[in-house]
Amino acid sequence: MDQQKSLHTAAIVFDYFTDLSSTQIALFNRLHAIYASWNAKINLISRKDIDHLYLHHVLHSLAIAKVTTFCAHTKILDFGTGGGFPGIPLAIIFPEVDFHLVDATAKKIKAVEAIITTLGLTNIRVSCVRGEALAEAYDFIVGRGVTNLKLFYNWVKDKLSQEQKNRLPNGILYLKGKPTESLPLSMDLYPLDSFFKEAFFKEKYLVHAYSVPKKRQSMSFLF
Repeated sequence: MDQQKSLHTAAIVFDYFTDLSSTQIALFNRLHAIYASWNAKINLISRKDIDHLYLHHVLHSLAIAKVTTFCAHTKILDFGTGGGFPGIPLAIIFPEVDFHLVDATAKKIKAVEAIITTLGLTNIRVSCVRGEALAEAYDFIVGRGVTNLKLFYNWVKDKLSQEQKNRLPNGILYLKGKPTESLPLSMDLYPLDSFFKEAFFKEKYLVHAYSVPKKRQSMSFLF
């Protein structure tokens, strides 16, 4: 397939995730048509960006899956999910993991709920609520450019479970540009161009912020 054409199809996902099941492949292939239909009704993502759905939104979300896998029944909160990112792509990759997608914008949550139903994903629940009001605890809290990292941390810092299930310490997994903020946590940075060769991923990072004591309490660059 022509490289430029593959940027606009699920083929770009399959280039980087080669051990997907037939079910997962089918689900990823369906995303563009479903999102294009909803995006014509409600601005889930920028309308000029819909042709870049797989590169800018799906693959970007799946950077988290390049850093770690999650054990079954891990609880993950997608705080400020917007159009369902990174939660929906991650739920396809990790079908045994429990995802809670939250956003305060009712029309977006209604659309996301319909997309999840259309895809038949049973490991996601959604809530239209301000995330700060949630009383539950989660193993990981994920986000994608919701706000600056310090404000995001202040919103979610009391929602992390103390029970460790996974190799990666419980914490925040946040997709953004290079962070300049400091947090009262250990922070590891994963440059996305270590995983993906496309120019879109230059200067983009996954931040893992967590409170497990380490010898260093500073920002570490990995890869």
